[in-house]
Amino acid sequence: MFTSNNACSVPTTFWLTGIPGLESLHIWLSIPFGSMYLVAVVGNVTILVVVMMERSLHQPMYFFLCMLAVIDLILSTSTMPKLLAIFWFGACNIGVNACLVQMFFIHCFATVESGIFLAMAFDRYVAICDPLHHTSVLTHAVVGRLGLAALLRGVIYIGPLPLMIRLRLPLYQTQIIAHSYCEHMAVVTLACGDTRVNNLYGMGIGFLVLILDSLAITASYVMIFKAVMGLATPEARLKSLGTCGSHICAILIFYIPIAVSSLTHRFGHRVPPHIHILLANLYFLIPPILNPVVYAVRTKQIRERLFYILKTGTQPR
Repeated sequence: MFTSNNACSVPTTFWLTGIPGLESLHIWLSIPFGSMYLVAVVGNVTILVVVMMERSLHQPMYFFLCMLAVIDLILSTSTMPKLLAIFWFGACNIGVNACLVQMFFIHCFATVESGIFLAMAFDRYVAICDPLHHTSVLTHAVVGRLGLAALLRGVIYIGPLPLMIRLRLPLYQTQIIAHSYCEHMAVVTLACGDTRVNNLYGMGIGFLVLILDSLAITASYVMIFKAVMGLATPEARLKSLGTCGSHICAILIFYIPIAVSSLTHRFGHRVPPHIHILLANLYFLIPPILNPVVYAVRTKQIRERLFYILKTGTQPR
């Protein structure tokens, strides 16, 4: 039996509740969640295959898109298989170390994705404001370094989260996590002892990633719009803005769900717990589903290559 009273203990496992309050509907909830996860995997793998097969897409914008696809696959795969196992088999048990690893992957790659969006904003800025030097500034090596920098930032920012829990908070009031995955605050609130350092660090990282990245992206687009408004003809303005459309949609798809989920978690005390958990899980599905759709629909080169591959079933020469 799991400890659920006020006595503190050192757990070896945690117990994830899935969607609290909707346990009787778990088997039915598995249908939309499983379907969305499958669509996300197929869509992002398709993007990776199309860009890999088509040499004309070997450009900075599409390399960044491939990074987004890999990150979305990691994020959704970090949570959805366990959620589906809870829904289908009642496999709610998760080891403490496995819980901390899941926590690291979730928060780390969410941070990495924000960094990639920042790098994509820089790419669009150079492409529109200094097009003559775009290929010389954003070489393949520079794109790789920007991706590596985003990854290292995620590891450096998020690495201390599970370490501080492991080293500072060995005792817990209960092993039951009222969540479907090991979210940082959901675990910290169960701990015995002083959690202020963990809380402050988590909030500080959230500020650095969400607020500063979004401000930097906004600043880049302010400069982009100023440059576009200075173009001579309306056709040139529309063409320049059209190259940013997919990126803007992807940014909104990423930041809006996480902002809504964060706000409801911190300030929506009257919101039912199952709404919190559903919103948190949709955050790991909506961007992975919609990002490939947005880029496939709005990007002519990807759309044409995808249709060609589907039509011929062979790699174009």
